[in-house]
Amino acid sequence: MRPEEHPRGGTEALRREIEALGPWFHNMNLDGVWTAPEHFLGDYPAVKWRGFADAIPADLTGRSVLDIGCNGGFYAIEMKRRGAARVLGLDSDDRYLAQARFAAQMTGQDIAFVQGSVYDVGSLGERFDIVLFMGVLYHLRHPLLALDLIRETVAGDLLVFQSMQRGASTVAPVAEDYDFFATAPFAEPGYPKLHFIEHRYSGDPTNWWVPNRACTEAMLRASGFAIVGHPEEEVYLCRCAEKPEPGAVYPAPPRAQEMPA
Repeated sequence: MRPEEHPRGGTEALRREIEALGPWFHNMNLDGVWTAPEHFLGDYPAVKWRGFADAIPADLTGRSVLDIGCNGGFYAIEMKRRGAARVLGLDSDDRYLAQARFAAQMTGQDIAFVQGSVYDVGSLGERFDIVLFMGVLYHLRHPLLALDLIRETVAGDLLVFQSMQRGASTVAPVAEDYDFFATAPFAEPGYPKLHFIEHRYSGDPTNWWVPNRACTEAMLRASGFAIVGHPEEEVYLCRCAEKPEPGAVYPAPPRAQEMPA
């Protein structure tokens, strides 16, 4: 199709629409126009996707997918392209949701998008065959609670998890228990560590935590997920496993007599 024949009024008109929805974090090529051509990570998240795409079933016919923190919709679109029967994108940011709806429309994918946080997943009232939780953990003030809620309420089978990681990439053996006076293990580079960011990281005040690899894996296990694949440095494929005790701890809804009149 020549630019002057484009149903949205041509390439320049499309570029203006994309810019009006910006800034974008997902850099996607929509009918020849890149959404974030100056992205500091380049072709992102496609460059990340290429590192683990082969680990996800190529045929998702009949499957349901929940994309938590869907951002501009890149991964939701890829799931729908693989034939998923239902794809739901969840994000707390209105701008990202507008971008995701626009990208889905431009690529011809029937995807539902709703506003909400990972802490709201229980209100969805359903479990999904595949849950994507990509690039969200380190933006959360309560990361373990988020993983608990995913396991408790929406994960039906496969969790695809990704987090930025810093620190040691080694994983030290960890004992079931330690004596109170045993302090040396905590100094080991490969001991699970969740680094806290009080102010900003990469200019972003919502970057609260950064795990090392050992911490990522330990948190997933502690939330009731078994790691079955590690296809990319920051990406883990997990299956629902037995939930450890105690399980998820989060505020209970108010009792009926406590409800305001």
